[in-house]
Amino acid sequence: MDGFGFWALAVTASVLVGMSKGGLPVVGMMSVPLLSLVISPVTAAGLLLPIYVVSDLFGLYAYRREFDTRVLKILIPASAIGVLLGWMTASMVSEAVVGGLVGLIGAAFAANLLLRRSDPPARVAKVTPGMFWGVATGFTSFVSHAGAPPYQVYVLPLKMPKTVFAGTSTILFAWINAVKLIPYAALGQLSPENLKVAAWLMLPAALAVLAGYRLVRVLPQELFFRLVTWALLLVSLRLIWQAVA
Repeated sequence: MDGFGFWALAVTASVLVGMSKGGLPVVGMMSVPLLSLVISPVTAAGLLLPIYVVSDLFGLYAYRREFDTRVLKILIPASAIGVLLGWMTASMVSEAVVGGLVGLIGAAFAANLLLRRSDPPARVAKVTPGMFWGVATGFTSFVSHAGAPPYQVYVLPLKMPKTVFAGTSTILFAWINAVKLIPYAALGQLSPENLKVAAWLMLPAALAVLAGYRLVRVLPQELFFRLVTWALLLVSLRLIWQAVA
């Protein structure tokens, strides 16, 4: 883990992580695939987890008053179950297969949002679908930090205000990342070398949290969700391509 190419991609990945904690959750999904260009995906996931956790602290402070309590009460326990399932099946589940399935779900959902002509009313946060998508979010987040598509399939139709959406996303994924620390450590992905490199990447990630937070505040709400949906589509297509390749 040295050389200009590695550090350029590592800093870029840490900035994407930070911006995701500033309220743009989808962009963080691009960090592992990007870093996987120079190191293995498993090593990339382990290296980025401490950066996610530290960035979460800044995001939690930024959105400490803006979140949806009901949605979090549904998704927090469900996502913990998903992380547990990911840990239990870590040696049996192919990351490519999981990424491909997540990509198909995310791409179909985003395409439907972009192509439909009518704008349906906001849905109510129901428990049963929330438990399903919450488990899926925790599971896919454990496997490859790719929990945003199943999370957004459940949350986007609720039509939260943009800052509540960003705050709810930040709090949920902060919880998921904290839960992931134990199984990641047990699987040996938090090596001293990874932690040393991660320490250097925490500063650009922290600055990116502030940049993402300001961007969410400035963007008009309709444009914000349009960009989130397009980002979801592009990342989902990337996951499909990566699985096929």
